[in-house]
Amino acid sequence: MTDPREIQRRLAEQFVAQLRQGLSVDRIAATVAVGLCLAVFPVVGMTTLLCFLAAWAFRLNQPIIQAVNWSSYALQLILIIPFIRLGERMFQGPRLTLSLKQLAALAKADPVGTIASISAITGHAVVAWAIVAPFAGLLVFFALRPLVRALRARIPAREGDMGNVA
Repeated sequence: MTDPREIQRRLAEQFVAQLRQGLSVDRIAATVAVGLCLAVFPVVGMTTLLCFLAAWAFRLNQPIIQAVNWSSYALQLILIIPFIRLGERMFQGPRLTLSLKQLAALAKADPVGTIASISAITGHAVVAWAIVAPFAGLLVFFALRPLVRALRARIPAREGDMGNVA
């Protein structure tokens, strides 16, 4: 039988490893850029999973990417309609006449029916997001690098902390 203290020690080590993973200047900038791009994915309720999978796949910092994701919820809501409009233009589809408030009320009243009725619109919005996101991500990444580098210069590195390499 495994000692509970050993399990606790292993869990603590995993937690600390997650906090320190990907802490170079470029990795922090990449984590924020990827997190921000995924945070505005035009389907509410998917971003936490997308950020988790991206951080896991690309070995980005989980706490940072999730903090960016959760703090960007308002931005996601603001950008849903522009992604829908861009998708309508790209696919020459019918214009969605519902406001975000009306759409939220419909989704609350009949989630499955709402999903079925707007699945094409949602698909078009996702394609629009997929085209815009890589460019926005690169822009955010290159804009953040000097900012993160300046912040890193102000924070003294701890001895033996390999995660702080630029």
